[in-house]
Amino acid sequence: MSLELKRESVWKLVDEAQHKEIFNYGERYKHFLDRAKTEREATAYIVKEAKKKGFISLEEASAKKIRVGDKIYMNHKNKAVILAVIGENLEEGMNIVGSHIDCPRLDIKANPLYEDCEMALFKTHYYGGIRKYQWPTIQLSLHGFLINSKGEKININIGEDEDDPVFFINDLLPHLGAEQNKKTLGDGITGESLNIVVGHSSYGIEDDKNPIKRMVLEILNKKYGIEEEDFNVAELEAVPSAKARDVGFDRAMVAAYGHDDRICSYANLEAILETKNPKKTAIALFVDKEEIGSVGNTSMSAKFFENFIAEIMFSQEMYSEISLRRALSRSKVLSADVTASIDPNHKGVMDERNAALSGYGICMSKYTGARGKSGCNDANAEFLAEIRDIFKENNIIWQTGELGKVDQGGGGTIAYILAEYGMEVVDMGTPMLSMHAPIELASKADAYMTKLAYKAFLK
Repeated sequence: MSLELKRESVWKLVDEAQHKEIFNYGERYKHFLDRAKTEREATAYIVKEAKKKGFISLEEASAKKIRVGDKIYMNHKNKAVILAVIGENLEEGMNIVGSHIDCPRLDIKANPLYEDCEMALFKTHYYGGIRKYQWPTIQLSLHGFLINSKGEKININIGEDEDDPVFFINDLLPHLGAEQNKKTLGDGITGESLNIVVGHSSYGIEDDKNPIKRMVLEILNKKYGIEEEDFNVAELEAVPSAKARDVGFDRAMVAAYGHDDRICSYANLEAILETKNPKKTAIALFVDKEEIGSVGNTSMSAKFFENFIAEIMFSQEMYSEISLRRALSRSKVLSADVTASIDPNHKGVMDERNAALSGYGICMSKYTGARGKSGCNDANAEFLAEIRDIFKENNIIWQTGELGKVDQGGGGTIAYILAEYGMEVVDMGTPMLSMHAPIELASKADAYMTKLAYKAFLK
């Protein structure tokens, strides 16, 4: 018997059938990525897939007495989703996998459209922890939702189809970049300079002051019924227009926008859809606003999940405040969020003995936080041992990792919020590279193992 810990790559441990399924899963995941570039689009996708598998809305389920085995969903304000497969006595707690469906991006400001230097542009306000220098000179698409002055609900999706135009942020040419080159990476591009080119032609427009802006407004009005005032009440996001693509001669990795955290969200979705007759109620959470601190009424800090459980208990004629508190405090959670994989080009920021490796499976992070574990949920040994046993029993390939060297920084997830109920919580997610970049990189093997891990935990 070996006393030493030996980590091995997923690629070396799987059999032929699993190797084939890794790539089949990768195709399904890429399909999701290309159709769910915003939290609203992700919500619509998740609800649609859940309905195909027999999930019914909370309202429909509550019209009758909810029973063991029922499959229920709640669409919360079109920006968050809960999927539940009802088990036995809910008061004994739940098995929960909690992921988030918002991603770093550029939001369009309330008064965005202006004309300058023979171009029409949109002003933006970045969302989440981006590196601003990465966003100029890439092709962008516009996604969003608004209600115009006529009361019409309008979904915007421009830049994804091959025939669509795309949008663009300019940067300085190197010939004129001497002063910019003296600045730090963080200061080289400012937030207020992330302005998106949306038009250039003034052909046929009789407007002496802003003919290009006028052209853009006329196009938007003709196609969508939008007036400039409608931007004041719109939700518009600029995201990379690139499709999810295989990387490498072996096609073993995926480059895409939104791996953080849709790689965990999609694994969570497949896992809950394949969960049948669990003894404990199985819950998949898909929440919003994690990238800006989990604030707002669609974030994990809101009470919609707690209210969802209260509604189920009420339908089962077992609701009381103490029963609800018991159900929450006795629950166990995998906080499904990505972690950093060690990068061969930037190894110096990682502790190699405690860093996740791409291709070595899903990663357990006992704690996140910053430096001295500030702001983290630090999981206890009893729960970690329980997770290890589940993974052993189900042949899950997994590893442990931290988000960089101790003094380098850190990050946060929704783990601490669920832990406030008294739940057992640990961060468990997919290792990835170039996190928060417009295009991120992840291993298909790790993505597949993430799905298997969540499925094993939920059942």
